[in-house]
Amino acid sequence: MINALTVDVEEYFHVMAFEKVIDPSDWDNLPSRIQHLVPKILELFGNYGVHGTFFMLGWVAERHPTLVKEIVLQGHEIASHGYGHRLVSRLGPDAFREDIRKSRKILEDITGRKIRGYRAPSYSITRSSLWAFDILLEEGYSYDSSVFPIRHDLGGIEGAPRFPYCMELHKGKIVEFPFSTVRVGSLVLPVGGGGYLRLVPEWLTVRGIERVNDGEKQPAAIYFHPWEIDPDQPRIRCSLLSRFRHYQNLRTTYSKVESILGKFRFAPMGAILDEICKKLPTIKSPQASV
Repeated sequence: MINALTVDVEEYFHVMAFEKVIDPSDWDNLPSRIQHLVPKILELFGNYGVHGTFFMLGWVAERHPTLVKEIVLQGHEIASHGYGHRLVSRLGPDAFREDIRKSRKILEDITGRKIRGYRAPSYSITRSSLWAFDILLEEGYSYDSSVFPIRHDLGGIEGAPRFPYCMELHKGKIVEFPFSTVRVGSLVLPVGGGGYLRLVPEWLTVRGIERVNDGEKQPAAIYFHPWEIDPDQPRIRCSLLSRFRHYQNLRTTYSKVESILGKFRFAPMGAILDEICKKLPTIKSPQASV
């Protein structure tokens, strides 16, 4: 089984944990870390001969175009993470369209390639913002990876399909690759991404991926952020909960990712979806189970 290897490329100061203490107008005044972290990730992936999908924030790509070109040069896929790291559920249809259109143009101008995939900041497409899928399709995206099929404080569509599927919309179809989860009794639990990768023991993440691959015969989607392998990043004064969410286990994330790369097979998300697209179930509503 080949799993999707993905990186959400954003700076440490973009995260929602800091939205109440850092104003976007101050982003350009804060020290950037991304230009040192992405090459470290590229080197790691190169050591294991794997390729992945880099969901680039347009704001980052605009300031570091050479970095985007280097990712492409090394054989990885570039996809969109939006432009300004704003939650879809707060944007509204018009602002969302502007955000993803701006991001896509920046990325396509830099890479010279069609941008096919999108992932919402903090998986923030919810039941109240299902209109986002129609807009993604209208703006030229062919796949999405924004659905978190559990309840989450910033997003999530509880009860949505847990594995890749095709959504039939008014003007066509779009493929969804949701955040990976495992079912334990009546519970659906997240596995293999972001804080869930960083905070839980490595063996538990490995067990979860094995369960998705071997038990359910499905590809998993692994993701992390560059700032999660950066224990030396500036410390931001914030709430106790935000400090825990953001800074816990920063020193161990790199080794966890490295270990997982040695245990499983990986490829870019777009390549996996191309391979399995004809076999995917089709649903008429992103809320429906299959």
